[in-house]
Amino acid sequence: MDAFFAAIEQRDNPALQGKPVIIGADPKKGKGRGVVSTCSYEARKYGIHSAMPISIAFRKCPHAVFLPVNGKKYAETSEQIYKILYDFTPDVEPVGIDEAFLDITGSWRLFAKSPTDLCMMIKERIKKETLLTASVGLAPTKMAAKIASDLKKPDGFVEVTKEGLTDFLWPLDMTKLWGLGKKTEPLLRTRGINTIGDIAKKNIEELAGMLGKNGEHFWYLANGIDERDVETESEAKSVSNEFTFERDTLDKGKIEAALMSLCEQVSGRLRKDMLRGRTITLKIRLEGFKTYTRARTIEKAINFSDVLYKHIKDLYNRFDTKGKKLRLVGVKVSNLSFVQSKDSLFEDAFELKTENIHKAIDKIQKKFGNNSIHRGTRGG
Repeated sequence: MDAFFAAIEQRDNPALQGKPVIIGADPKKGKGRGVVSTCSYEARKYGIHSAMPISIAFRKCPHAVFLPVNGKKYAETSEQIYKILYDFTPDVEPVGIDEAFLDITGSWRLFAKSPTDLCMMIKERIKKETLLTASVGLAPTKMAAKIASDLKKPDGFVEVTKEGLTDFLWPLDMTKLWGLGKKTEPLLRTRGINTIGDIAKKNIEELAGMLGKNGEHFWYLANGIDERDVETESEAKSVSNEFTFERDTLDKGKIEAALMSLCEQVSGRLRKDMLRGRTITLKIRLEGFKTYTRARTIEKAINFSDVLYKHIKDLYNRFDTKGKKLRLVGVKVSNLSFVQSKDSLFEDAFELKTENIHKAIDKIQKKFGNNSIHRGTRGG
């Protein structure tokens, strides 16, 4: 949504239309201590932006209309917009009160002649029912869609094709990359890296040496590799861990040890949060950066590492690497629920004993470190 809070206020009070409107703390004539929540596009012409100290905003534009945050009104409008989005696809990932990802892969044919037409239908429906404008980015990846949605605000639409993905990304300033923050930016600029293309053309190992795991993550994004799915509210609740091998490997012992370690980390986090899960996902990245996932949903929710490892190992054994070495493995448990009462007295006694064993292991690892005690991978 475009300048969401300010746009709602301008809609509800026509006298504010065309004027700089700033939503946030009381400026107290330049002595206020709060920050700007958002502002209208008229205010942005004065260099005002969200999170700016309200005192600075007042000095930049003292004649602006300053209004407090009306959370209830904004939430009601947001709910109205989300209902519209769900009319077009069930695959909606809320990002906030004014932003969401939609996966329309399986639904656009039901409503329109093309994905582009569906995007325009969504924009028109929002405008008709709320009198507000939305900017939309249509792309094959989440990151590219996010960037595209910001490029032609307000009331914008930008489409990025799969074939034109890197042509779209590479000329853009590197700060357009999702998650690249203020600490990383100067470090890269001092090394002559300014655009997304500059990052893409760097050696991935060099970036990892500079920025750790973030360096590798940004390299993938810069090259248009973003395998994150649109996660619905229920799917977003998951626990996962990944491990990258120092060298690509086909060593079964190393791979199984890594998988067991990941299962212990994931199951430990589940128990800590009193959660269990039914959907188990194995992630495998091969040399050359091709990434695959294999998942299964089981009847009974679990949070025990040995049970989790049994399923993960089976998923791995069923996966054909075609002789290619592994670069990364990951384990995820989703479809979560809180730990509740057991199904039977027999299971109660058995699971209580198993639970106590796992809790004992958790305590030892918490006190002496994750490497102080671990399960073997043989015979499991």
